[in-house]
Amino acid sequence: MLDSAVHLMSYENILVEVREPIAVVTFNRPKVLNALNGATLRELDAAIIELAAHAGVRAILLTGAGEKAFAAGADIQELAAVSAVDGHALAMRGQQVFDRIENCGKPVIACVNGFALGGGCELALACTLRIASETARFGQPEVKLGIIPGYGGSQRLPRLVGKGAALKLLLTGEMISAAEALRIGLVEEVVSPGELLARAEQIAKAIAAQASLAIEKCLEAVHAGYDLPLRQALDLEAALFGICCATEDKTEGTKAFLEKRTAVWTGK
Repeated sequence: MLDSAVHLMSYENILVEVREPIAVVTFNRPKVLNALNGATLRELDAAIIELAAHAGVRAILLTGAGEKAFAAGADIQELAAVSAVDGHALAMRGQQVFDRIENCGKPVIACVNGFALGGGCELALACTLRIASETARFGQPEVKLGIIPGYGGSQRLPRLVGKGAALKLLLTGEMISAAEALRIGLVEEVVSPGELLARAEQIAKAIAAQASLAIEKCLEAVHAGYDLPLRQALDLEAALFGICCATEDKTEGTKAFLEKRTAVWTGK
């Protein structure tokens, strides 16, 4: 499905392909199960910044090279030498990268094609949606190393699957299957390995067909309002609704509906 993609950016640890309106970012360290070392995180951050600013990109897919792993967490060799001060800085840096993914203004879909462990699972949690291959495995095994998740896992996981299900994963460090991840709400869909990118692309294109400003404001409403008291969250929604009503896309969308034709969005 993506063989005609254009490679617009070059990195050492990731591959970035753009075929408008979709971009695909692939973690390309299969020999180490696409472990998220410092260099990979820096490249991921740079790629997200560029893709967020790319007018032709309406949705971003994240996946891992090879069949074994999406991303298997931190590089343990790097982690072994980390001090308390360095550990705090490391966690803050990872959180910054994942926050950027969550709040880049465009939908980011995790296409999980194998192990998503530790930082890899946390990365999937920061994405807008998660589509898993039947062979995918998820886990937060940090307690087995004497640490806790540092890239948002202890916070995003309970918000996504509930406190009890999250604590079971966090405290045991055990892996779960794609089917179990679907059951607890960790992923939105499970598909066969051969259908993973095609299904994610299908969803991405369905999103990309909508008004870009409406998608951006919808993401903002959910992310910014999720932890607010309901009344404040509703006020936020009303304010964002008002902003949308002042756009050319709203005028075009309503006009196209009344004229029974497909809307032509301008992003204005």
